[in-house]
Amino acid sequence: MTGSSGVSPFLAVGLGNPGPDYEETRHNLGFEAVDRVAETLSATWRRGAGRWLEALADRKGVRVLLQKPMTYMNLSGDAVASFVAIHRPEPERILIVCDDIDLPLGKLRLRKRGGAGGQKGLLSILEILGTEEVPRLRLGIGPKTGDASDFVLSPFDDPERPAADEMLSRAKDLILELPGSDLDQVMNRYNR
Repeated sequence: MTGSSGVSPFLAVGLGNPGPDYEETRHNLGFEAVDRVAETLSATWRRGAGRWLEALADRKGVRVLLQKPMTYMNLSGDAVASFVAIHRPEPERILIVCDDIDLPLGKLRLRKRGGAGGQKGLLSILEILGTEEVPRLRLGIGPKTGDASDFVLSPFDDPERPAADEMLSRAKDLILELPGSDLDQVMNRYNR
């Protein structure tokens, strides 16, 4: 489905886990990033037709779709596939926003394609969509200390929060640039 401009809609999917126990944990940075985009676009979150929250807006003449799967991280692909079936963005117009334990805290990495790199939410999405040709924005939360599961489900320590907030601000700016910009140019700017 294309918008009035003839351009496929742009979808940004923020990954995280639903519920108050997971708010502000490292694993919910994807949720936080798309929350900031929604706020900037004055888009309101609402319950979707399935197990997700959605917010809709326009940016640079392009329909912008924001999604937060409410299926828990490991089953994110179910919600994304259902949402994609309704709105029909092209795979290259879908951006998955997730945390990355292997990137240092504060580092962003935008890629056009590739494997999941151990991120189970991203893995679920790639498997159910049947392609690795889906852009993704990884938000660094490392270096890991202790057990990986405990680490990703823990909140940032007070000294770490400013770096996380600054990274989320850059992630928001990057996501807002993508609907009307060339992905390669945005990658060159933000991956430095």
